[in-house]
Amino acid sequence: MTDEVSGSLPDVPPEPAGPAPLGLVRTPTGNPAIDAHLERLADADHLAADGHVEVYEDVHRGLREALTALDAQPVPGPYENRS
Repeated sequence: MTDEVSGSLPDVPPEPAGPAPLGLVRTPTGNPAIDAHLERLADADHLAADGHVEVYEDVHRGLREALTALDAQPVPGPYENRS
């Protein structure tokens, strides 16, 4: 008994699948700046895997800046320093 298939094609490696959206649902945070950064993650859905790093780093940078801004001291208004 043999495992040969008559008329079969030579062994050709399959082509890699193209980029496809993961279909993840992003729940809004209520903060428009944060939501904009999270929506940017959708850009990675249409890129090959090697393009994801740029998107992830951009989103990470934006989220880090938003967190850093929370630690910043508020600037006093023009009339708050009066005694």
